[in-house]
Amino acid sequence: MADKTIGVIMNGVTGRMGYRQHLCRSVLPIIEAGGVELPDGSRVMLDPILVGRHESKLREISARHGDLNYTTDLDAVLADPHYSLYADFLTTTARPAAITKAIAAGKDIYTEKPIAADYQSACELTRLAEAKGVKTGVVHDKLFLPGLIKLRRLVDSGFFGRILSVRGDFGYWVFEGDWRASQRPSWNYRKEDGGGIISDMFPHWNYVIEGLFGPIASVYAQAKIEIPERVDENGRRYPSTAEDAAYAIFELENGATVQMNSSWNTRVDRDELLQLHVDGTRGSAVAGLFDAKIQVRDATPLAVWNPDVPDVHRYRGDWQPVGDDEQFENGFKAQWEQFIRALATDTPYPYDFASGARGVRLAELGYQSAKRGAKVAVPNDRY
Repeated sequence: MADKTIGVIMNGVTGRMGYRQHLCRSVLPIIEAGGVELPDGSRVMLDPILVGRHESKLREISARHGDLNYTTDLDAVLADPHYSLYADFLTTTARPAAITKAIAAGKDIYTEKPIAADYQSACELTRLAEAKGVKTGVVHDKLFLPGLIKLRRLVDSGFFGRILSVRGDFGYWVFEGDWRASQRPSWNYRKEDGGGIISDMFPHWNYVIEGLFGPIASVYAQAKIEIPERVDENGRRYPSTAEDAAYAIFELENGATVQMNSSWNTRVDRDELLQLHVDGTRGSAVAGLFDAKIQVRDATPLAVWNPDVPDVHRYRGDWQPVGDDEQFENGFKAQWEQFIRALATDTPYPYDFASGARGVRLAELGYQSAKRGAKVAVPNDRY
């Protein structure tokens, strides 16, 4: 098979994620490496065009990276048959309209998550893409990180026996913006602009839990606005209208329980910003984004509860690290390569719009649970 080139429309590349993760750490390194290698030995090259609203920003990025093509006219580039792949890194509220145009133009789609702000819109995009026959992919980056790859291998090998529970902690302290600038954009904390940690993180938790441990049967969530006022990028105070912390329990169809704490108001005392502790009948593991460690059943120490005497045992010394026996790629780049291979070989892609829609659904059900103060069932239909 001869080498081929895929033209890629990169919309929203002036934003933080679009620029850093998708252009600088994914597409440009793929180009520098000579493209994506296919099973038959041929390669697929990428030819990106940068799209955005601000020509000056696009011009600056283009010049910084070797005079890449760019335009502010999305409709024109969607009409160009050379560019067969549309990649979306816009804000959640702007994404559905742009993706709908791309589907109508017959482009394959690769997009950041969530694919829409609500489940109905996500399902509509999924149906439109299926009817048009275009291939779709949604960023599921955490599944491609070394720590979770190691965890997946442990699951697949049967290391845990029957998985009993998973305890997850995610988050860090996001500065309020008064004495120190916030490291997240202010729209994250305004509901009216699509903000909220549930809408941001529950789509991640959906694919992580589905991909590692099994389908979700129910969710119970609490949503909290713990910091009621923040300061925006222009130094103006504004009320926080979107939750900045969420505490959830997910019951799985196989009987396991997953607890997930998600917070932008927590000071970190763990090895990584995301940590998953998995307990099974035959062994346990603790995994972050990069590292993982295990403790097997036969090496589990005897623990005795005695609050009257200091416990001198150092439990962290009983864990064995999972070795780094291969070179891991950047997670975003690895998924780009996987999706490009699926496009070039016309094979099914598991992390498609339907998977993305399930993530949006979990966020929506999380909000319903928080509002009702009750557990909410997760349907087991295809979306």
